[in-house]
Order: sequence, then structure tokens, then C-alpha cells
Amino acid sequence: MTRLASGGLIDRTQTLRFSFDGRSYSGHPGDTLASALLANGVKLVGRSFKYHRPRGIWGLGSEEPNALVELRDGARQEPNTRATTAELFEGLAARSQNRWPSLRFDVMALNGLFGPLLSAGFYYKTFMWPASFWEKVYEPLIRRAAGLGRAATAPDPDAYERMHAHCDVLVVGGGPTGLAAALAAARCGARVVLADEDFRLGGRLLADAPEIGGAPGEVWAALVLAELASLPDVTLLPRTTIFGAFDQGTYGAVQRVADHLAEPAPGQPRQRGWTIVAKRVVLAAGAVERPIAFPGNDRPGVMSAAAARGYLNRYAVLPGQRAVVFTAGDDGWRTARDLREAGAEVTVVDPRDSARGDKGLRVVAGARVVGTGGRLGLSSVRLDTGERIAADVLAVAGGWNPTLHLASHQGGRPGWDESLATFLPGTPPPGMAVAGAAAGRFTLAACLADGAAAGLQAARDTGHEGQPLALPRADDEPAGLRALYHVPGRKAFVDFQHDVTADDIALAAREGFRSVEHAKRYTTLGMATDQGRTANVVGLAILAEATGRGIAETGTTMFRPPYTPVTIGALAGAQTGPDYRPTRLTPLHAWSARHGASFVATGAWLRPEWYARPGEAGWRDSVDREVLQVRKAVGFCDVSTLGKIEVVGPGAAALLDFVYANAIATLKPGRIRYGIMLREDGFVLDDGTCARISEHRFFVTTTTANAARVMQHLEYVHQVLRPELDVTILSVTDAWAQIALAGPQARDVLAQVTEADVSNAALPHMACTEANFAGGLRGRLYRLSFSGELAFEIGVPPDDAAAMADRLLAAGAVPYGTEALGVLRIEKGHAGGGEMNGQTTAGDLGLGRMLSPTKDFIGRVMAQRPALVDPRRPALVGLRGDGLRTGAHLLDPGAAATTANDLGHVTASCWSPHLQAQIGLALLSGGQARIGTRIRVFDPVRGHDGEAEVVLPVFIDPEGGRTRG
Repeated sequence: MTRLASGGLIDRTQTLRFSFDGRSYSGHPGDTLASALLANGVKLVGRSFKYHRPRGIWGLGSEEPNALVELRDGARQEPNTRATTAELFEGLAARSQNRWPSLRFDVMALNGLFGPLLSAGFYYKTFMWPASFWEKVYEPLIRRAAGLGRAATAPDPDAYERMHAHCDVLVVGGGPTGLAAALAAARCGARVVLADEDFRLGGRLLADAPEIGGAPGEVWAALVLAELASLPDVTLLPRTTIFGAFDQGTYGAVQRVADHLAEPAPGQPRQRGWTIVAKRVVLAAGAVERPIAFPGNDRPGVMSAAAARGYLNRYAVLPGQRAVVFTAGDDGWRTARDLREAGAEVTVVDPRDSARGDKGLRVVAGARVVGTGGRLGLSSVRLDTGERIAADVLAVAGGWNPTLHLASHQGGRPGWDESLATFLPGTPPPGMAVAGAAAGRFTLAACLADGAAAGLQAARDTGHEGQPLALPRADDEPAGLRALYHVPGRKAFVDFQHDVTADDIALAAREGFRSVEHAKRYTTLGMATDQGRTANVVGLAILAEATGRGIAETGTTMFRPPYTPVTIGALAGAQTGPDYRPTRLTPLHAWSARHGASFVATGAWLRPEWYARPGEAGWRDSVDREVLQVRKAVGFCDVSTLGKIEVVGPGAAALLDFVYANAIATLKPGRIRYGIMLREDGFVLDDGTCARISEHRFFVTTTTANAARVMQHLEYVHQVLRPELDVTILSVTDAWAQIALAGPQARDVLAQVTEADVSNAALPHMACTEANFAGGLRGRLYRLSFSGELAFEIGVPPDDAAAMADRLLAAGAVPYGTEALGVLRIEKGHAGGGEMNGQTTAGDLGLGRMLSPTKDFIGRVMAQRPALVDPRRPALVGLRGDGLRTGAHLLDPGAAATTANDLGHVTASCWSPHLQAQIGLALLSGGQARIGTRIRVFDPVRGHDGEAEVVLPVFIDPEGGRTRG
């Protein structure tokens, strides 16, 4: 055990049991998994990705590149969790990953013997020969070796939430800078949200044990947090990472609500995703200590000096009894003194000749570490003076990198500051101020003052006034630094997780990858789970040296969200499974349920599939009855799910004339026109009807599936392509219940429920009118048909839909569902979703004559590309034959079932009770020329191989007499 007898911020009155790789250990509340492992003397925690080298704990927080473990079991198994951020809880089960058969004996460590062959970019240069080995040998081996941990295979049993918040000031970071900023803004009366990824707010005040106003820093932090918690307009969000800065002051956050529990309490989410909209933001995310690349710097027992100090002061864990502190600046000396006070034997190695001794510390000035010893853990440190020092911990302090990621998420490029030897934020997103260590102010007094000033200014910018914060006394500790990034030698690691060495970066430069973005991708520098927080600056410095440039000229890679990994559950919230999106019910849903409907999900909607009647053996009996009812008498169908859009204004006709491929401007009030829309690439976007209600008002219908897409398309055309048009576009899908009434007796039934004249003369085919209905109902009538029968569509307010259905039923009409609707449309040869699949043109669907030759419309030019008018393109045809199934492939009779011989596929099929035959629609290459021939229908999935006759796609009334009757 290396736990000190006293000190730290842990609760020693309770003991928590946990396991790592099957062995049992104990810790205390307030521990992380990393601190508890170190307290139990466990230093080997993982293996690196490529060479499977032993890895120990490097850092203290989310910057950790090495200590990635699997947590929990079963459906809650979670890979790649940083042991440094995982809170300890009773019964926590953790396992190391990326090793076999065990952590101490990993067979894949043999990769290290082939290091010269696995250098930067090796995957671009190897596995080339013999070509036949790729699928049989190379790819399976690579896939087996890829990845680190194992994800759960069972469905996630936990719940997730999404929340939205608006505030005046968002403070990112709960260290001394963030606490001062939040307090200054809150005392002005501003609405403040303070978020920090740690479970205990205080930042380096908890890890460094400084004094503020003569008291320990954590005491001042506790007082500030107590005041903030008492204010009604302040929201404190511990365990919350702000992972991205987006447009217009919007920030994404993930709150780990129950990650510190074995399982969430009933009704409690595991994590909560936040969308926070802030008028002003203070970025007080602090800084991360960077390593120094020297030979053997990856051995377990080598860690960040700031982390060693943090484990000592916050968790009362002494990282080692014989410590070497390799520091390029004054900050590392603070770690050396703290280790000395805790009883360790300490040697300070400082490359600065000016370094002077300190009581109880052995100092080696003007020296560097050039190697380490030990197999699975550190046992010695070798200096460039030739001296070898026995050690079990090596604390490395290479300087600080401001955590400026959020300040760069909208394209801002950080700038290099030579005096501080670090990158500082460039132009942050609008409304953001960067303060404290994140802005390069690394001393405590400077952080407090900077945070207080930033918080006050943010509050004033949002209309709140207040007085400057009276800050307690805090010292500006020494912060001198000699920039040191790299000590030459073999196996000097830069990116610990991906095993990227200084030699790899130099090789990339020699091979021409001088751009930082190219070098990153060639070497995988900064592409591990820590996204280069510890590695990038060191790597950039080495690349700059290798290419003869300065670090400022070399630049940085682009910063992108998320700052740390985000679970899919936190992004989705409760929108999973049936709750992925709201289930939409038509106005007739309850009526249909009462009348025996079986429902099917069509997109977001639930629609009646069929209406079962007593004595029917199955769904086929119900569907056949409904189809024949429409063909021989009359039926009605709920078509309220069709997209319905009102386009209103003096520019409405011009807009629709540009959107539709056929003419709309010539449409007269009271008339309807079937139309098609093309995408800009010339393919069909959607079809539907356009009714001109009055001179400047049009009623557009779309397919159910494309309702939102067409609405988006119309808005895009108006706002981007034709902004000069005076027009308003409004979705009215939910404002109208729409009922299709079809069959030879449709006019007789309609006459019983409306006062309007529905004769052929008064309401001809493709006409529309306002109408009064029985019972005082008002609505619209549309004379149009998609079934091939005499048909009308009745539009009434949603609240009147059930009453209208009752009247139609009483007048002799029978309800039918989507299955019968599908059979009717296939019999009529009307193109639907299977045919308008985004890959078909108007010509493919037999609608080529609808493209106006006299006007411009979207897609006109691109639709004339040679490939889109090729007569060999798959065209819409009908099929007759047994065993037709949607999705079956079409081949010439006798042709082998290969991709090269594929001529098309069946897009829709059904049994036609009217024709007493199996029929279908298909897209067939050169379809029109094949009418009257036979085609092979091959369905390997369902085991069918037969033939069918190619016929015209219209099986019922090709002349259209029934529709116009």
C-alpha cells in the first residue's frame, strides 16, 4: 500500500471494495479508479495499441492516454474508460484491455521486436503482396488486432436524457479561475451555469494544496461553491463536460449523472445530454502538463509531475518511495517538495544550469534523462551524465499546454507564444472570453484575478451591473521554464497510446509529410482517444525541428468537437426504440381501431393495414375483400398522412412552376394537376398533386415519406434560388384530415354526405371545390384518383374526421387499409416509393412527356445527360408470374445469376384478387422493348427461381375510362 496515513480529500470512514483483472482491492469514497490502484501499489494498468508495451498511469484527468480500462459487466460493459476519471464505487469491476492472455504476459508484445517494420506509415507500405492474401490473411489479422476494448453486445439497459438550458454566463471549468468568474457574475445577478468535468469542483486547488487568504485552497473553493449553490439563478454542473462550441452561443455538454454508481436509481438517467445557449462564455478550462519525449519515457512509473502532486495532495497516495523529478521549469520543483514532505527520497533533474539545491532534495543541474530501466515497471533512471539512479517513480514536467479546444472549435487557430513556450487561444467564438491558465496565466493569483475580471465583464455584457470581486490574497508561484520537448534517442515516445515516437515524426518529415495535418495522419499522432492533449505540442516541436521551421510556422492541427468522447446515448437521450421519434396518429386512428383495423408503422405514422371482419381466416381474406369492394362498389381510405402544403402569395404560381417539371402557372383556380418534382441532378424527387384553390393560393400534396423533404425543398428554393418571390409556404398536414373515396359507386355515396353538386359536369376529373357536408361539416372536395376508379378526396378539419367516416360508412362505403391501397396502385401501375427510390428519372417511370419543353424548372438540364436518357436504363414495366416477390432480381432466361447479368429488380408485387393473378411492377433495363417477352425472376434470399411475363405496367383500365366516369 502507498496510501498515506493522513491527508487527502477522501472519506476514510468508508471502505469501497473493487476488482481489477479479477483481483480484489479496496479504496475510499472520493477516490478514482486510478488513485485507488496506485494506493494499492498497482502501476501496470494497460498496454499500448501497436507495440503492446506496458503502460502505467500518466495523468490525473481526461488527458490520460494510458490507463484505459473496461468497466462493469454484461449489458453495462464499457470499454476505453479512463481510470483517472472513473469514480470508485462499491463493487466496481474493472479489467485491463488490449492484451492476451494477461496484462503481465501479453503475447502481442512480440510486435515490439518488429518495431523497425512497424514504423510510421507501415500500413501504406505493407500487405501489398501477394494480392490474394489480403482478404484471406492480412485483413482478418488486422481486424483482430484493431481496437482496444470490447463493447457490450446486449442492449443498453439504462436510460438517457436530453436537457436544454439558457443562461447569461456559462463558465467552463470549476478551478480557481472558473470559481472566481462564476462568483463575480453571480453577484451581479446574472444567470450562471458552472460546468466542470470533475466530480468535485476546485481544479488544481484540490491537487496543489495552495493557500488562499491564509487558508487551504479547498476551503476557499468550498465557501465559494456554498455561496453559488445558495443563489437561485446559479446552476452547478459537476461531472459535466462541455464538449463542443457551436453556432450562435450554443454549447454541447454531457453530464455523467450515474456513472459513479453501480447502476442508476429507478427513474434516474445514466447520462444527460445538455444543449446550453449562453449569451457569454468564460472558458476557464485550465491547462494540461505536457511530457518530454526521451528514451523509455513510457514505462509504468513515469508520470506527469502535476499528476504525482495531485495523487499525493488530493488522494493521499504516494506514487513512489524513490522519486526522480525531471523538470524543465519551476513547476516541477513543487512536486519535488511535496514528495519530499511525504517522505519520499527525491532527486531533481533540471536541464537548466542555474538550478539550485533545496533542503532535502538532491539536485542534478544541467542534466537530462536519457533512459529508464525496468520490465513491467520503473526501476531506474539513466542521465546523460552517465549516472543511473534507482527509482520507482519518475515525475516529468515539460511545461503547460492551455486547454483551448473550445476556443478553437469554430475555426479559430491558436498562436504560438515563444515566451511561454505554448500555444495560446486565437480568435475565440463570439461571446467567449478565455481566462486563467487556458489563456496562459499559470499562477494562482493571476488566475483568480483574471477569472474575476472575466466573470464581471461577462455579466456586464448581458446587462447586469456589479462591483469587482474582492479577492483574498494568493501568491504568484515561480513559473520559469526552459523549453524542452525532446531528448534524442530510440523509443522516445510522443503519443503514448498509439506508440508514435520522435523517430516516426522525423521519418514522416523525411518522406515529405511536412504539413502538420499530413504528418498527423501518416503517423497517427494525436489520433488516439486523448486526441493529442499530451502529445501534440511535443510532436509539433519535433516536426518543426525536422523541417527546419519554427513551431509557429509549423502550426497546429484543426480542433473539432467533441473535446472528449461522447456516448451515443447522451446524444440520443430518450429518443431510442419506439421513442426514437414521436409516433404520429391520423385523425381517424381511434375510429379505425374501433372498426377492427390492424395498424402498421409507415415512417412516423401508424396507419390501418386492413380491417378484419368476422369469418376471415387471415389478412389476405381482408385485403382481397377490400380490393374487390373498391373495384365493384365503393370504399374509403384514410390518406391523412399525405404531405399537405399551402403555398400562398403573388409569387406562388411562379415558385411552383419552377419547382415542378410540368407547367403549373397555367393551372386555373378550381383545378388540380398531377405533377413531379426533380432534384437538381435530374432525378425524381417526389410526385403528388397541386390544386389551385384561388388565384394566389395552392394546395400541394406529397407522398407520406417525402412530406418533410418536399417542405424543405420548397423553402430552399424560395430562400436561396428565388428569394425575390412574394410567397409564404406552410405545412398543413396536421390541419386537414383527408379521406379517399373510390369505386364505381363513389359518386352515389358522396351525394348522400354533401350538399355540393358532384356530377361529372359540375366536378369533372382533376377539379376541386369548397363544400358543405351533412351535419354542418365544411371542407374541400378533390376529384382525383390513384386507384384507377372513380374517386374523390374529402378534406375536413381533423376534429370532423370521425363524423365524416361514420357518414360514409352509413352511406354504404367500406373502409380499406394500406395493403388494399397498395394492391390498387400496383394494378393501376402508379409509381410509388419502390419506384421513386432516388435513382429513377421521369423517363424511367414513363413520365418523360410531363417534362415541359417550354419552361425552366429544377433539374431540367441535368435530366438531359446522356446517361439519364439512355434507352437501356431500367424502365417501369409490369410483370405477371407466380412467385413474384419484391426485391427479386431480373435476368435473361438461362443467364447465370451474376451481377454482370442483372437487368433490374421487382419493385412491388401482390396478389390481384380482381385479376386472379400474381402481378408486380419492376425496373427492367430496356423495359419498353421487352414488353411481351419472358424474364427470369431470381430471388436467392427467399429461394425462388422462376419466370414471368413482361407486360405494360397498367393492369386495370389503361384507357382511364373508369377514372373519368
